Amino acid sequence: MFHYRVVEPSLTTYEKEILERVYDDLQDVLTLADTSKADKDAVLTDKTLTLFKRYRASLDVASMHKIMYYLHRNFRGYEKINPLLSDPNIEDVSCDGVGVPVFLYHRKYRNIMTNIVFGELELNSFVIKMCQKSGKQISIGEPMVDATMSDGSRLQATLGREVTTRGSSFTIRKFKGDPITPIDLIGFGTCSIDILAYFWLAIENSKSIIFAGGTASGKTSILNAVSLFIPSLAKVITIEDTRELTLHHENWIAGVTRKSFTGGTGEVSMYDLLKAALRQRPEYILVGEVRGEEALTLFQAMSTGHTTYSTMHAGDVQTVVNRLENEPINVPHAMLQSLDIVCIQVQTYVGEVRVRRSNSIVEVTGLDTRTGNIRINEIYRWNPAADTFKKAGESYVLNSIMQSRGWKQDKFIRELKDRGNILKYMRGKGMRDYISLSLVVQAYSVNPELVLEAVRNDTLPEMISQHR
Repeated sequence: MFHYRVVEPSLTTYEKEILERVYDDLQDVLTLADTSKADKDAVLTDKTLTLFKRYRASLDVASMHKIMYYLHRNFRGYEKINPLLSDPNIEDVSCDGVGVPVFLYHRKYRNIMTNIVFGELELNSFVIKMCQKSGKQISIGEPMVDATMSDGSRLQATLGREVTTRGSSFTIRKFKGDPITPIDLIGFGTCSIDILAYFWLAIENSKSIIFAGGTASGKTSILNAVSLFIPSLAKVITIEDTRELTLHHENWIAGVTRKSFTGGTGEVSMYDLLKAALRQRPEYILVGEVRGEEALTLFQAMSTGHTTYSTMHAGDVQTVVNRLENEPINVPHAMLQSLDIVCIQVQTYVGEVRVRRSNSIVEVTGLDTRTGNIRINEIYRWNPAADTFKKAGESYVLNSIMQSRGWKQDKFIRELKDRGNILKYMRGKGMRDYISLSLVVQAYSVNPELVLEAVRNDTLPEMISQHR
């Protein structure tokens, strides 16, 4: 059984007394100082050194560094759990209550218990502080909060014992500062090169997609990654309860819902944001997760020619259809044919390793005139035994793209192959960052032959570095 031990500098009794005194005094000093445009770390260091001089404290350099560490950790970071949030291999951090060790989810070792434990008053204060730093308020009257932290991580917190009997709790789903790209999906084995070339062509030609799966199956990650295939100048609107989607387009409006104020006024729901979005003439609409009346509006947008992408909780295509057609969503049966593609994500095991895979990619090809049921066409399926992706059939979506673009069969096959070759080349060269991929996609849409020639001549990295 693995344990995650956080080791921090130990303080003498004298150093602890100085730390507590400086911490209390700094709260007053920093409140009075104007730090809105300043380097906050530099201001904190400067004010602390000033206080050291004022106290005439007999501290050696090592003691000063230890005290400074705790001050930066507490003022600029997240106190006890700051080391966990700084570890790039940790995906989730969760505290289940008072006196219970904090748990984390590690990319390699999965669920691990840490040596961090909170007392009751300490935990209550910490939860309130985290919510305030995220721009939200939590109280006994409103004891549950969903928030986005300053680094983009997602926070779910409860206060006291009103709704969680073991005391306050929090779960942080860490935001990956370096976003996952299609090249990463290939490296992780989540998708094959052929699947991503398929998504590239489908997204470029405005086909609507729903990414479905269970909790932590990678729905939002793959939606974020393939959004890099959206044309760079297209107008994009995202709508979410809590900010998770991160696009790299200039022409992008990011919408977030808002709860009502005291008195029941001022609520802005996903439905409200989606209605407003339709008046803003978007070319692509991304909805973080559909679960209610906003899904009907989303399908109405699809029916009127808007390209939409979203995620939802469902383990297979039939569950997707059942959820969409029944309460509380109630999308009319005939309207489902506006959807083009459904991608089913799973979190599973390959040997002893937990992985995320695109289990099945299915196209919606219309309604069966005889039975009235939705007709579907599976394109790719994951084979768990060999951990490979198998093409299951011919693509209705790609054939419709070929016809609408006026391509001959050989031209269409070449387009798909060229995109696959570019992705394969970029993976081989380690060009996985979102800037490189965005520039390649943008360059390919303007001058495909230039990009292909750079791939053939092995000069693509140089070409991209010139345009950064």
